[in-house]
Amino acid sequence: MDKKIEPVSTVCEPVRQEDVCLSSPGVEMYVKVAVIGILIYVYFYEAVMGVVGKWFADPSWSHGFLIPVFSLYFLSQHKKDILSLTPRTDYLGLFLLIFCLVFHPLNIVHFKVGYFQPLTAIAAVGACVLFFGGWKLVRYTWLPVVYLIFAVPLPDRFLYSATMPLRLLAAKVSAVALSLYSGVEATARGTVVDVIHNGRALDSPLDVALACSGMRLLMTFVALGVAMAYLHYRPAWQRLVLLACTIPIAVICNIVRVTITGFIFVLGNAKYATGIYHDLLGLLMLPLAFGLYGGVAWFMENLLENDSVSSGEVGVVANSGDDVIVRRRNDQ
Repeated sequence: MDKKIEPVSTVCEPVRQEDVCLSSPGVEMYVKVAVIGILIYVYFYEAVMGVVGKWFADPSWSHGFLIPVFSLYFLSQHKKDILSLTPRTDYLGLFLLIFCLVFHPLNIVHFKVGYFQPLTAIAAVGACVLFFGGWKLVRYTWLPVVYLIFAVPLPDRFLYSATMPLRLLAAKVSAVALSLYSGVEATARGTVVDVIHNGRALDSPLDVALACSGMRLLMTFVALGVAMAYLHYRPAWQRLVLLACTIPIAVICNIVRVTITGFIFVLGNAKYATGIYHDLLGLLMLPLAFGLYGGVAWFMENLLENDSVSSGEVGVVANSGDDVIVRRRNDQ
């Protein structure tokens, strides 16, 4: 006797979107990051606001507003990898975090090194990453954290000592360039260029001031150079070469700016060599810097490609259907 098997009806309750979102590890991580960020901001409030105030007050550090944006963009490049990680607590990070929290008030009261205050805040961020996420998380976040250092203004004493060689070099090169023009005799005297035009000395000599040292262009372009070297996939040695080229490129562009300013001052109208015109000329140096940077990148890319083609012994000749014909090159 056959038995009828009645079908068993199963009722599946629909999964609510709210439950999925609340159980997602990404939401939990975002909450942790927000809470930690607020706590660090409150604890290092004076240091953070001091840096932001410098961005507003000093045009040489106005690029600081872009640095956190670039850091967030770097993080977004590894968003999937970061969210898929299983956080592992590393107590070395806790030790470093406690050290930063203790060192900060000691620095304010005892050591009194203003430059260390924002650096301590950045170090605290890195310590939190290590403590809550472990070394695997540090692997994806170390550059965005370290990159924040480019937003911290250098101490005035160090800035002056670092810009003096740049000012001296710009004065010497611009004096030589001006002397090449017929009827112009220029002599560099420290950071001052004395100019004689058509046998008559100028009423006021050219002074390569602190604003003309090129430090603003140097810091901005180095920061952008690091970003470009990181974002564009290249062999490690090419990235290092590109990064090293940012400094001489920035120096060359500043020398060009000072020289052009000198020609405008001597041969043109002096008002176009100061004020807003001087600042606009500095902005025009960025396309020149990027052009030189791109030229170096293009040269290395094509040089590497030509070397690989000339030294390679195996190449693909044809692809017919699913079969690939490979022929070994015979050196003559």
